[in-house]
Amino acid sequence: MSYQLRREEVLDGDRLKAMLEESPARAAQAILIAAREGVLDAQALLGQILLDGQGIEQDQPLAVRWFGIAANGGHLMARNMLGRCHEHGWGCAADAAVAAGHYRLAAEKGLDWAMYNYANLLATGRGVVEDQVQALGLYRRAAQVGHAKSMNLLGRYLEEGLHCAADLSAAFDWYRRSAQCGDFRGQFSYASVLVERSQIEEALFWYREAMLGGHSAFLTVSARTLSKVPSVDIQSMAREYELRAVLLNE
Repeated sequence: MSYQLRREEVLDGDRLKAMLEESPARAAQAILIAAREGVLDAQALLGQILLDGQGIEQDQPLAVRWFGIAANGGHLMARNMLGRCHEHGWGCAADAAVAAGHYRLAAEKGLDWAMYNYANLLATGRGVVEDQVQALGLYRRAAQVGHAKSMNLLGRYLEEGLHCAADLSAAFDWYRRSAQCGDFRGQFSYASVLVERSQIEEALFWYREAMLGGHSAFLTVSARTLSKVPSVDIQSMAREYELRAVLLNE
């Protein structure tokens, strides 16, 4: 089917993102046109839909090419996605060192997702020399600009005093902010601290939020943790986690 697309649709990155929700096939056509016209957002989006097979036939090697074109034009999320592709072997050979290089470049430009991804490699020594202090600094920077997953990890460093002075009050605050920003791991962390403070009803709310957002592996591990809490209500929640994990695996 052929569509008539106005030029302003083709050249507007925000409009293209909205079109992906409305009509993936139509959006894919518009994104391809805009990418060829040099629109950076469209080039990055084309890489994403090729990676996912959204509205277009999946082609991960071609996705890597378009991410590269957008990244070379200065698109930071495309640079981050190049890192993701190289980290996980999507459309190219898996190479954590190459991934780290892409993450570092985007992190240095201030992209929160790149800070988080680069910090993950530094924290685990994948592709780079392990450096927990630098990882902590990146998590902190990303958290401070609103990155929910980094907020949760910063909370963990502060709670456990990992490579920093322990600060339970600050950890609690970062868990709370992560939870409110929608990160399921942050929601679980926040709920766990609420349990320690005997705020069971509020904890149950956040455990349920985490359950609704979490993937099956997270739910399976978390169910075991919850089953050990000496509370009938929380042990009941553990069973809900187990059931949802089964449903997600079907």
